[in-house]
Amino acid sequence: MAHKTSAVTDEPIEVLFALHPKFDLLDFAGPLEILEWARHDKNDESTKAFECTIAAAEPKVISEQGVVIGAQITYKEAHERLNDFDVLIVVGGNHDAILKEKSEPLPIIEAFAELQRNDYTRERTLMSVCTGSILLAEAGILAGLSATTHPDYFTKFEIVCSNAAQRDLQERTDVVEDARYVVNNLRFDLGDEDENPYIRRKSDAGRRPSAARKGSVSFKGSNGRRESMARRAAMRLGGLRVITAGGISAGLDAALYLVSILVDEETANEVARFVQHEWVKGTVVDGLDV
Repeated sequence: MAHKTSAVTDEPIEVLFALHPKFDLLDFAGPLEILEWARHDKNDESTKAFECTIAAAEPKVISEQGVVIGAQITYKEAHERLNDFDVLIVVGGNHDAILKEKSEPLPIIEAFAELQRNDYTRERTLMSVCTGSILLAEAGILAGLSATTHPDYFTKFEIVCSNAAQRDLQERTDVVEDARYVVNNLRFDLGDEDENPYIRRKSDAGRRPSAARKGSVSFKGSNGRRESMARRAAMRLGGLRVITAGGISAGLDAALYLVSILVDEETANEVARFVQHEWVKGTVVDGLDV
């Protein structure tokens, strides 16, 4: 497979869903539905924007709701192919058992983050839905970042974040309690900060659409600015974009945000219209695109 410098290409963006026993069904099915309907050209079915792959420990995995999902690859194969994927999505449900057993998806979360640290020129995104963020916290991913989770699990989330920070001697996590999703590590060049709709605290306020195709390297020459790989390397996690979504249905909103940054906002709005979902925007942590 050709080495990618950005997830933004005319070919599908490779997404890996990491499932575990008793995962929450909508945490998985909601984002999957959003990504499957995204097209680079809404009038051309062949321009599918995302290619989704399901990984699990066994060929079949059962959700908390009793629905059985067939895995396409095992975790062993997922680890072997991990460099093929641009996005890793971790869902919620049954997190206590995973924390106790230190089982998947904890190892693949850590491995995906390590890939970015070792190859900061590549654009990768790690996204969690609902209590999936507790697994990111346990893996040490959220140190020094802002993040959210299901409102009923804020206390548990804060404890896991605090324990991970003490264990790894890292900064604490800023737990955000009033956002549908929280985004860290901005990396696409759309102009000056005042003109960039993605550098903001509240996404709902005054967003101006852009027809620009977004990506870490594809825009390195726009507006006379060039991306600094040295600055990317200095970012947390090598510039890994980390998105944590709140409870269950917030995964749809976070997935729409993912479409907006990896394809464009027009496509995200079209998908929202098609699935009849009102896209409630979340929080993007203040930062400087590099």
